[in-house]
Amino acid sequence: MMDRRAVSAGLAMTGLLGTIEGKAMAENARYAGTILFNGKFTTLDPQNPAPQAIAIKEGRFQAVGDLSDVIALQGPGTRMIDCEGRRVIPGLCDNHIHVIRGGLNFNLELRWDGVPSLADAMRMLKQQVDRTPAPQWVRVVGGFSEHQFAEKRLPSLAEINVVAPDTPVFILHLYDRALLNGAALRAVGYDRDTPDPPGGVIQRDSQGNPTGLLIASPNASILYATLAKGPKLPLDYQLNSTRHFMRDLNRLGVTSVLDAGGGYQNYPEDYAVIEQLHERGQLTLRIGYNLFTQKPREEKEDFLRWTRSARHHQGDDYLRLNGAGEMLVFSAADFEDFRMPRPDMPPNMEDDLEEIVRILVANRWPWRMHATYEETIVRALDVFEKVNREMPFDGLHWFFDHAETITPRSIDRVAALGGGIAFQHRMAYQGEYFVERYGAEAAEATPPFRRVLESGVRTSAGTDATRVASYDPWVSLSWLVTGRTMGGMRLYPHRNLLDRHEALRMWTQHVAWFSGEEGRKGQIKQGQLADLAVLSQDFFEIPSDRIRQTESVLTIVGGKPVYGTGNFEGLAEPPPPPMPDWSPVARFGGYHKAEGATSVNLQTAQSACGCATPCAVHGHEHARATQVPVSDFKSFWGALGCACWAV
Repeated sequence: MMDRRAVSAGLAMTGLLGTIEGKAMAENARYAGTILFNGKFTTLDPQNPAPQAIAIKEGRFQAVGDLSDVIALQGPGTRMIDCEGRRVIPGLCDNHIHVIRGGLNFNLELRWDGVPSLADAMRMLKQQVDRTPAPQWVRVVGGFSEHQFAEKRLPSLAEINVVAPDTPVFILHLYDRALLNGAALRAVGYDRDTPDPPGGVIQRDSQGNPTGLLIASPNASILYATLAKGPKLPLDYQLNSTRHFMRDLNRLGVTSVLDAGGGYQNYPEDYAVIEQLHERGQLTLRIGYNLFTQKPREEKEDFLRWTRSARHHQGDDYLRLNGAGEMLVFSAADFEDFRMPRPDMPPNMEDDLEEIVRILVANRWPWRMHATYEETIVRALDVFEKVNREMPFDGLHWFFDHAETITPRSIDRVAALGGGIAFQHRMAYQGEYFVERYGAEAAEATPPFRRVLESGVRTSAGTDATRVASYDPWVSLSWLVTGRTMGGMRLYPHRNLLDRHEALRMWTQHVAWFSGEEGRKGQIKQGQLADLAVLSQDFFEIPSDRIRQTESVLTIVGGKPVYGTGNFEGLAEPPPPPMPDWSPVARFGGYHKAEGATSVNLQTAQSACGCATPCAVHGHEHARATQVPVSDFKSFWGALGCACWAV
């Protein structure tokens, strides 16, 4: 029989060991997982705007404060990150992007985003043509504007055919047109017998044969339907492609996005890739996604089915259903091609929209609605006010996207209904066209982001990438601060601009309301999700004309490094090689960051223009051309001013 004293001693020792282990566990529980120091921290927390260090634990900011207090949380396993004196900001959140759709094809696309000259762009095109095996296409799918090029023009069809006589080439420019070489026309089967589809024009030569120019007139259906005819990536390549798209967004300091759905993107089928990456723990962005109705005249069936089978905010902090939109009903779709006259919505718009809004309110689903023009917004507000009188919104989050020409009266109506307005930087890409059609004075508050911010209406900023604009947040931040387009045109007077802190809030703290995550992210603040970016240059100190060249050198999502370069490169897991191996991403990467914009004089641009006859607007400085009939809002050529782009 065991001695009683031995038993007592054993129990005492067991208790002592338990106490020691408990103390050790408690001590470890207070240690930070990561500490960042030696940075210029911008928290956007007015109570703690410029701390000395940050501690992160279990995906959240554990402490934000004095260096001595934060360093006290260092333990044996704490990762210490010296920020090298760089500016550190909350992770950027794009309030409107098509990342789920864009990721499926990112590896197939040659990006001209940010490329400073057409000469550079054509060199890239030639190199990619030489690398692309048959029967694959070379695609440049939006994200750029002819005005960003030093030459202020697009390539001619003849130039494209010289570079690519046999490889199909498809170049999408914003929402207005696409250029196809001869090989692409053959691949899609367009010939003299192909009729123009509704809402689109196939330009033809004197013999009736397609030239290769497709014109959105008035909507982009012909452009996207043609693009959809191209080869697609298999599932495993789409997984790889989406990872590379997220990685390039991380490179720019983006940690969260609100995905606005998109045409030709079906739910749940086309969400399988993002769901798989989520299940594997491979998402490097937080994604809140909205469901975009799929077919005209079937909108009611879509939203009845989705509200029965899905729950608002289902998911987690990395992938979550954010509600309905941006397309609620096709009869309310006012596409934003500023080369074209403003489209008039059909008389059935109100009835169609009311039916959907009643379904959403009944199921307490937030919604977002694409609306470019005041005329569409007024009619939508009539519907919203009618439904609200019978079915109170009662704090339900809803908002307009884009709203370039919204008026003060409509802003007040949005405020009364508790709604918001989500702006995107489409005018940075189309501002010249807007001025051509409506004049410089009309453009001074298009959109009126300063007026909305001062009104108290919830507002935020984003891109509407990847087709009608690029996904670079720094283009948007530059546009908000300087009022300039990609081509350098000054759109807004000083009174309509934002200071840099206000602009940054539009990309961080303000976006949280639009995803129902207020207080959870958007600031570097104790308890919030630990998302941040360490910048390549100091956003608050650099000259305004260099804002667009900013990127991140270290991006952290949920306390985990997801992108790093230079001295931070080893902190983030490298992505797998792009698939296929001939992908443009493997050669050129994503968004192009230049050290400085290339400049040419008007004579150089004129000699580079493909126009065969004098038109007095060479270099495409259309805003300076006195003979352009900009007052003719309904004339197609009046919108363009010059036909030399069509050569």
